[in-house]
Amino acid sequence: MDFSFTEDQLSLQAIARDFAQKRIVPVAAELDAKGEFPLDNIREMGQLGLMGIEVPHEYGGAGMDPIGYVLAMIEIAAADAATSTIMSVNNSLFCNGILKHGTEAQKQKYVRAIAQGDAIGAYALTEPQSGSDASAMHTRASRNDDGDWVINGKKSWITSGPVARYIVLFAITTPGIGAKGVSAFIIDTQKPGFHAGKTEPKLGIRASATCEIEFNEYVCSKDDLLGEEGKGFSIAMGVLDAGRIGIASQAVGIARAAYEATLQWSRDRKAFGQPIGTFQMTQAKIADMKCKLDAATLLTLRAAWTKGQAEKNGGRFGTEASVAKLVASEAAMWIAHQAVQIHGGMGYSKEMPLERYFRDAKITEIYEGTSEIQRMVIARAETGLR
Repeated sequence: MDFSFTEDQLSLQAIARDFAQKRIVPVAAELDAKGEFPLDNIREMGQLGLMGIEVPHEYGGAGMDPIGYVLAMIEIAAADAATSTIMSVNNSLFCNGILKHGTEAQKQKYVRAIAQGDAIGAYALTEPQSGSDASAMHTRASRNDDGDWVINGKKSWITSGPVARYIVLFAITTPGIGAKGVSAFIIDTQKPGFHAGKTEPKLGIRASATCEIEFNEYVCSKDDLLGEEGKGFSIAMGVLDAGRIGIASQAVGIARAAYEATLQWSRDRKAFGQPIGTFQMTQAKIADMKCKLDAATLLTLRAAWTKGQAEKNGGRFGTEASVAKLVASEAAMWIAHQAVQIHGGMGYSKEMPLERYFRDAKITEIYEGTSEIQRMVIARAETGLR
């Protein structure tokens, strides 16, 4: 096994780290408190290639591989999870699906704008009554006399929904046959019939705007059907496999930030005349935090490597992505919890970033497939049983 990184991967990591520390860290707490979308930073990240890391150069991206994406995501997430959420959706959920299933015209029109930071992308699968059971959606798309699609329905918990220009949307085109009746569409939110609801007041990742969206007689051109009719659900699940690597990377970044803050605190904070890092109970927590962080990091890199191999040689990487997402998200929550505990009262104070890491970590166990769903995916893959 080769654990070394290429010069290009390390260069991208350095670019992401430099931007994160200089531009994101100084404003992260303020944007979190205000729930303010970091639009200027997102545009700059697009100019740096961070909004389309795996997008080929001909579509305005950085032309990098999945490992480079993971390394960059970790750096951004360690600075601010909310910013990394926007980055993950643009890279994994929006660009990935269009690159794999879109026409040449769709790639040039939609992927380029997102990859270069000129527009924000979103992904609309979840509905008020269908979260983990995504195939139970109600949003409907029907053809009109011109062959275009008329869409009606409602989607919920749409990351970047309030600010997105383009959205990959999933809707029922053939009712009554479940997942086989779902198709995918590319939506321009500036067209009539689209409405974004209020921004959700969330526990964490508060600078990442999330809302409900509604379609009322929205007309989507037949040219904006993504992939084949009836193949939308398989497109959605394939995109989520890639997205889970992004969320695993986000979780690793949050966990690393909490761990590094704890290491420094354990050296600086004194009790009973000595640094608290000399106490065995603190040392035990730090050792367990280190083990979980390393395991999460390596499993996330394995998933990224497997995705890269699958892109070259065919094959699947869904199980590896689910393993990485499950382990990394639960590690992030556990590490953030221990970090708050070791910091004591200061860990509970908004004067330090620990409480933000704690709030941000929780969402990684929920979106893009809950921990319960990941366990089901992994077990079914391993046993072959449904």
